Amino acid sequence: MKVTVFGATGGVGRFVVHHLLADGHEVTALVRSPEKLGDLQYAVELITAELSDTDAVERAVEGADAVITAYGPPIDPFLSSTPLTDGTRTIVKAMHAAGVRRLVSLATVSVPDPRDRPRLLDRLVPIGIGVLIPGALREVQGIHEVVSTSDLDWTVARMFAPIDAPENHTLRSGFLGVDPIGVEMTRADVARFLVDQLTSTEYVGAAPAISN
Repeated sequence: MKVTVFGATGGVGRFVVHHLLADGHEVTALVRSPEKLGDLQYAVELITAELSDTDAVERAVEGADAVITAYGPPIDPFLSSTPLTDGTRTIVKAMHAAGVRRLVSLATVSVPDPRDRPRLLDRLVPIGIGVLIPGALREVQGIHEVVSTSDLDWTVARMFAPIDAPENHTLRSGFLGVDPIGVEMTRADVARFLVDQLTSTEYVGAAPAISN
């Protein structure tokens, strides 16, 4: 499968690229700083550009079988613009133009799924984020809105707290207040879940919460 990755140089994105290559997929990555991929940059087709570069996004998506967006908003309390939401809109438009249907995206539990039955903690998370880093919350909510209304075959994986720890291959997924979802999840396992969705229809049109 030919897969285009956006956010490939991030904490989760590098693992996404690693897993895709290990699974035998062909990878195209649009990045600003190829050196952040380390040796992985030599195993993928690189397009060096900003997410705001419409032509570059179109080139990255053309010919793909699926797209994974693995970026997250900067933790900046003063963030006022929405570059990732705008970039996601550009990606969706490019996918429609190229006839690419499958989109797997990353978000946090700050966005809901209608199948949730949220507990008090689940309700408090977006409130706390909205107070501390409102710009990041706007970006996560904006990305989710663009993806979930895209009319594509989309899946949004929602995480609580990604951590830097060895992959432990324990993947829990489901809906808040319904399934036994924990809090922490290694970034490697988050990436594993994203990649696994490429060959699964279980969560098409859904936003499962995930954890170890």
